[in-house]
Amino acid sequence: MIQLKTLLVDDEYSAIEGLRIRLEAFDEIDVIGSAQSVDEAINILNKHDVDLVFLDIEMPTKSGFELIKHFQPESCPAVIFVTAFHQHAVKAFEVRALDYLLKPVKLDRLAEAIDRVINTAKLNSKNELIEVQQSLVKNDPDEIAASANSDYKFEAENLVIQDAKNPIQIIPFKDILWIDAAGDYMCVHTLIETYVMRARLKDLEKNTLPEDFLRIHKSTIVNLSHIKQLNPLRNSEYMAVLDNEKNLKVSRTYSKNLKSLIKQ
Repeated sequence: MIQLKTLLVDDEYSAIEGLRIRLEAFDEIDVIGSAQSVDEAINILNKHDVDLVFLDIEMPTKSGFELIKHFQPESCPAVIFVTAFHQHAVKAFEVRALDYLLKPVKLDRLAEAIDRVINTAKLNSKNELIEVQQSLVKNDPDEIAASANSDYKFEAENLVIQDAKNPIQIIPFKDILWIDAAGDYMCVHTLIETYVMRARLKDLEKNTLPEDFLRIHKSTIVNLSHIKQLNPLRNSEYMAVLDNEKNLKVSRTYSKNLKSLIKQ
């Protein structure tokens, strides 16, 4: 049986103990220590081999992202962020976190995250764990998000994001520039803010979004009304330039359809 040497990092002792208790249900997890700061975590990592880190983000002095900078490619543990805040999801997956859990952590979501480390990676060594962590960002986001529960609904002209921990957020469709996938989450971008919600890209594309929204990449949907220019690239691909000068790559699979809808 696989056993993952695991480090818990959170500035709140109660959060560490709560997670430790939940992890007792998983024989594959061997909690070798805990840290309440990034510097303390670095000290432990310098002394012990660690396969998996459950990592808080907002901590005094240094954030969880500062700990990521300390990792070396040849000894990089898998990372599962555990935080009370939605807004760090995009950056978390940019640094190749395996999962992003919201506090208070539910046991079923914790099980999903651990299964992702074990079953998807099919671990035999730490090197395989590193390879899987790096490859996850290349996978189809629809498959990565398959187990996510939606926390949104649609009104006539608005996207409504709702969950138990945050106020309801109402976003007019006309204000959305593009939507992209970040693991179990979808990031909804407007001119002034990025919203995060649990959803499947496939469901958004097929069932709910207005006709002005078009998929341009396996991980991206764009609002056609905000495209101001298409710049050709190699291999029949394009770069879509939005109103805010954001550049989004249009893959060859979707470029012909987009080109036919955009008049320049």
